[in-house]
Amino acid sequence: MSLPWREAPPGLMIAVRATPRASKSVLLPGTPEHFAARIAAPPVEGAANAALVELVAKTFGVPKRAVTLIAGDTARIKRLAITGDPKTLAGIAASLYGTGHER
Repeated sequence: MSLPWREAPPGLMIAVRATPRASKSVLLPGTPEHFAARIAAPPVEGAANAALVELVAKTFGVPKRAVTLIAGDTARIKRLAITGDPKTLAGIAASLYGTGHER
């Protein structure tokens, strides 16, 4: 089974499909290829990307500086790197992903 994250020292890489202008920001299970992020910020001047970085940092319990947008600056599907203990971060991703992903 494919998962939307993989361990990549010094942490974890995740794929996220972002939807801006949501009523509130939340990170949810998505498909086997990516998480789903609803972002309250609009996709203007990097506001949605900054909000996504903040949301991922909060969800994974790391500082914002530990989350880096590495691909997808203007695309819906984004790849982010999270710096930290790979096993701990993978455990958080697994608990967030759970069994509620779309099929």
